[in-house]
Amino acid sequence: MSLRDSFTSEEWFKVMTGPGRAGAVVVAASPSGLTGIVAETQAIAAAVRQSVSAQGRTPLMEAMAADLLGTPPTPPAQEQARTIEDIRSQSLDAVRQAVWLVSAKTSPEDAEAYRTMLMQVAERTAAAAKEGGFLGFGGEQVNDKERAAIEELRRVVGGDPRTRSTEPGTVIHETPPPESTR
Repeated sequence: MSLRDSFTSEEWFKVMTGPGRAGAVVVAASPSGLTGIVAETQAIAAAVRQSVSAQGRTPLMEAMAADLLGTPPTPPAQEQARTIEDIRSQSLDAVRQAVWLVSAKTSPEDAEAYRTMLMQVAERTAAAAKEGGFLGFGGEQVNDKERAAIEELRRVVGGDPRTRSTEPGTVIHETPPPESTR
């Protein structure tokens, strides 16, 4: 039985889209205009590619890499976001659910690799385009709204691995996070 078989197709879809959703939280915090969004989208893809192709990757990263090479899964029916706040909120919920699924169904090493990938995606997305400048001049690489989004993601993902308990039997979430009811 492969690691992927531990998940239903809907659960696997959530795991596979978790990194993109983490990037979407940052993008929604401070939309950058067309060229900025293109750069941020490329940063999301590059961070995911780097994580799943890294030397010494975990079984979860290997399963994700194999799926990225295949046909994309059919997304389950879901409510469409109508505002930037809806995108942010739905994306945070999706990340929360994906982290819970990975923590519940994989090894601690896989869960840590997944959390690390999510934070790398968020940080690279934030750094991909300057905010607040004019025609590429001025502005700042990562603004306060993006920093706040990264910190919010860090809380959702499970915080800093240096302060997270690694004792056997530690439960990060006892029950799955609720589906968004909006």
